[in-house]
Amino acid sequence: MTYVVGLTGGIGSGKSAAADLFAERGILVVDTDAIAHALTAPGGAAMPAIRAEFGATVAAADGALDRAAMRAIVFADGSAKTMARQRLEAILHPMIRRESERLLAADAARSPYAILMVPLLIEAGSYRERVDRIAVVDCAEATQIARVMGRNGLAREEVQRILAAQATRAERLAVADDVIDNDGDLAALRPQIERLHVNYLAYARNVG
Repeated sequence: MTYVVGLTGGIGSGKSAAADLFAERGILVVDTDAIAHALTAPGGAAMPAIRAEFGATVAAADGALDRAAMRAIVFADGSAKTMARQRLEAILHPMIRRESERLLAADAARSPYAILMVPLLIEAGSYRERVDRIAVVDCAEATQIARVMGRNGLAREEVQRILAAQATRAERLAVADDVIDNDGDLAALRPQIERLHVNYLAYARNVG
């Protein structure tokens, strides 16, 4: 059975940068965000159900999910946003879970352990039982906001609404087995990943 580390963190925390460093070391990384993007791409398996649930306005001209339109619904002000998010998650989460399990099973033999990158690992709940350890990529909220504004071109208020819909920094840190400090640059991140990589190799050998 593959030793699985759940990698998580809030938007803009730098999960992908951390995951890339694990991948550089030959470690299998299963990215649930990438799976979600494939499911909502043109011809994606989730799009018929999403269009049926939310209407044609959430689909772009090429048939992919119109992410700006979906964000406006899911992260809108008021109680309706919670119901909209739950309706979207009810469609996507089972599909993402099945595909992530398939990828872990298919490629596990080539990696001594695996990284399962789940942005909403804390919020989804059910992922906790699927991983042996949780690593949280952590940084200050101001850093998250600046990164997302620069990367995605979103307004500060929109980023703050997304942050408000996610687990708090304190909630993530409370369940972390390992904390990766990513308030700095790649040079500061690299030795932390190397240290964890060595630890995870040892943990995987001990349960193997």
